[in-house]
Amino acid sequence: MFDTARVGLDALSSGLGAEFIAALDIFSSIVGRVIVTGVGKSGHVGRKIAATLASTGTPAFFVHAGEASHGDLGMIAKGDAVLAISNSGEAGELHDILSYAKRFDIPVVAITSKAASTLAKAATVVLLLPAVPEACAMGLEAPTTSTTMTLAMGDALAVALLERHGFTTDDYKVFHPGGQLGRKLYKVADLMHGGDELPLVKPATSMSDVVLVMTKKTFGVAGVIDDAGRLVGIVTDGDLRRHIGGDLFKLGAGDVMTKSPKSTGPNILAAEAMRRMNDWKITSVFVVENEKPVGILRMHDILRAGAL
Repeated sequence: MFDTARVGLDALSSGLGAEFIAALDIFSSIVGRVIVTGVGKSGHVGRKIAATLASTGTPAFFVHAGEASHGDLGMIAKGDAVLAISNSGEAGELHDILSYAKRFDIPVVAITSKAASTLAKAATVVLLLPAVPEACAMGLEAPTTSTTMTLAMGDALAVALLERHGFTTDDYKVFHPGGQLGRKLYKVADLMHGGDELPLVKPATSMSDVVLVMTKKTFGVAGVIDDAGRLVGIVTDGDLRRHIGGDLFKLGAGDVMTKSPKSTGPNILAAEAMRRMNDWKITSVFVVENEKPVGILRMHDILRAGAL
């Protein structure tokens, strides 16, 4: 049985180096957006490519080639670049958008399988798909292998541009605040409580006042800081139980606290903080920067945000 997918993959893996780099140079140097265009199955694939580019740091959107002739050309401006998709390279709907691009000196990168096609001749750079049969047993040439190769080409462009732009997990989170992947990229600083919410006392603070702070701040703990503001201990419910008795309220926080408490930094992933809290068998942790507490994070905060 003829494996068109394998043949297509092998064909895409060679012979595109210079053209691919040239396409990256165009898309990474523009001050505008990548305008992806096509019709039919190429249009459907183009929409996905535009969405992938946009979500990975390359501003992009899709313009239907047919609609472009009826006003949507106004969506394309100097400073943009066009990514035009047509397996045959002869889709008539592309004529107006190609003419418009030439008129305003807008670079065009073409994805097509026909080097001698109208699209290829009009393009600044051609990403030529190999001539591989469609995966259609009836010989109807329904777009299958060609659309898969086009999709792979678009994903390759998106990932290569991501690396060129220095796209980070922080950037990804900005573009995906509502998705599960975005939630997994929450950092401790995104979920921690800070400022006046912090339950902080001094070593000399009486235990009666410590209990009031623990009750008012609702975290069930109090951090103990020295005169320089450094976290030197923590008073927990467990510490209270261990010192329960007639003398508890005659003691100060420094007498009851657990010294050298567990802490975390603000810039680690919340999921990693959750793992550490599980290992330490605690449900809340102080967030420390330069030895000073800047926040407090509860396991409940991570679970509620879905940052796992």
